[in-house]
Amino acid sequence: MKKTFKLDHPKIKVPRLVAAIKNEARKYIKRERRKDLPEGVDYWGFDCRFGVDEASSGVVHVSDINKSIDLAESKQLESFYLEILAKPGHRRKKPKEEHVIGKDDS
Repeated sequence: MKKTFKLDHPKIKVPRLVAAIKNEARKYIKRERRKDLPEGVDYWGFDCRFGVDEASSGVVHVSDINKSIDLAESKQLESFYLEILAKPGHRRKKPKEEHVIGKDDS
C-alpha cells in the first residue's frame, strides 16, 4: 500500500479521519498476513515508510505506524504519505549463551 492520506475534509472531523486511516492500515496488514506463505518462508515482514510526502518519507517500524499518524495529527499536517509493503521473512535462531552462571572464568 502506497498512499497519501489527507487530514482535511469539509464534513468529517480530523479525529474521525485519523481513526479511519489507522483502521485501513491495520486491515491491510492483517490481510497481507493471511496470504499463503511462499515455499521456505517463515512469516510476512513489512517495509514501512512514513513522511509528509513520498520524497521525504523515512523508514518506520510496523509497530510505530499509529504513533506516526498521531504525530502527524498533533503537528496539524494537511496530508501525509504512508507506505506498507509486505516481504517474506526467515526467522533466525538466537545463538546459545555458553557462559554458565556461578563458574569462574579463569
